[in-house]
Amino acid sequence: MLARLAIILYTAFMETQEVKENTTKTDPEMKIMLEAGVHFGHKKARQNPKMSQYIFGVRNSISIIDLEKTRDMLSVAVEYMSSAVNNGKIILFVDTKPATREDTRAVAVELGMPYVTERWPGGTLTNWKTITDRIEYLKDLEAGRKSEEWGKYTKKERSGKEEEIVKLNMLWGGIKDMSKLPDILFVVDIIKNEIAVREANIKDIPIVAIVDTNVDPTVISYPIPANDDAISSVKYVLSHLRDAIIKGKPRRKAGVTTRLAEAPAKRAEASGKSKKTAKK
Repeated sequence: MLARLAIILYTAFMETQEVKENTTKTDPEMKIMLEAGVHFGHKKARQNPKMSQYIFGVRNSISIIDLEKTRDMLSVAVEYMSSAVNNGKIILFVDTKPATREDTRAVAVELGMPYVTERWPGGTLTNWKTITDRIEYLKDLEAGRKSEEWGKYTKKERSGKEEEIVKLNMLWGGIKDMSKLPDILFVVDIIKNEIAVREANIKDIPIVAIVDTNVDPTVISYPIPANDDAISSVKYVLSHLRDAIIKGKPRRKAGVTTRLAEAPAKRAEASGKSKKTAKK
């Protein structure tokens, strides 16, 4: 079964490469995206109708993402996130997929941003006050471990507290230094992290996300049509976001104005279809 799927994907890849041959000659970035498998979607039977505007075609029952749309939408998302960081905004990175979460966490840590990569604790955004109470409890436990009081506990009591610290860090470790609700969510796989997406929309927090062919992109403020299952595809998107944010930081010092307000208009132009502007 896996061998058959591999053959189907390879065939689809080669056919798509042939179709895009002229484009890749003039745009080397297209070739890089092809090699990363950014264009592979799910089987056509699983395609969400609302993703149609981002689909190039179907090859061997596999939906193929239009890489020109990916390039344009990624450019808008990169501009938006880079400008946001330059203005002191907080981006919460959310990726609970075992195959890609470590790469996402590494980028978040490098950028000094909070992250959730184990599982999304329900109510993180919609019940922030309770969450902060639990985070403070975790911090108290960690502070107690360094105090003289720690030595007064029995070995069994210390072991129990250590286990609790580990457990709580699995939940809150990536956001324990987040002093307020994030300004933006970046999400890998909006189906797996649908609760995070729902909470962000309830709290009017803009979402930047990778949208595969089986999802509804209209719930995302800045969708990036791309394969969210392939590690190479997710790494491609992450590397662009990371590089743009890091390179963009000096612009703030140079006094160059940001273009946050222009992003929604650019997004609509890139997608070829007017959509609701991102929530502010």
